[in-house]
Amino acid sequence: MLRSMKAMGSYAIAATDGVIGHVKDFYFDDAAWVVRYLVVETGDWLAHRKVLISPISVGEPNWTDKTFPVSISQAQVKASPNIDTDKPVSRQHEEGYLRYFDYPYYWGGTSLWGGGLYAGSLVYETPNYGSAAYDAEAAHVQRHDHDNPHLI
Repeated sequence: MLRSMKAMGSYAIAATDGVIGHVKDFYFDDAAWVVRYLVVETGDWLAHRKVLISPISVGEPNWTDKTFPVSISQAQVKASPNIDTDKPVSRQHEEGYLRYFDYPYYWGGTSLWGGGLYAGSLVYETPNYGSAAYDAEAAHVQRHDHDNPHLI
């Protein structure tokens, strides 16, 4: 079933240990037309800070309760890298963010989400250093190291 992004703009983000906040915006990749991040206003518990939440961590939405469950904790969000939502997200910021949450780079493959079509298909596996597959992915990531991430 299709859902309106505007209607999801106020959904709560439910961390593993409590509500993080509410969706305020979405960052789209304008080249691939996929949501890369949810911009979340944290509310009082974190001084109304805005944070990015990757769809990699989002579970099955609860349409009735208007919530998105995420597989991260409030403590992880509290210590996450700061983001100025009034400025474009740089590739360097994305690298730091993904490294912080231990997510793989989505631009390391040929599909919308690296090697998969969906954010949930990105599963971090310990790299097999020195393998041909690892070398190819590392070269691809390095080639796109300073790209404009096309987020709007």
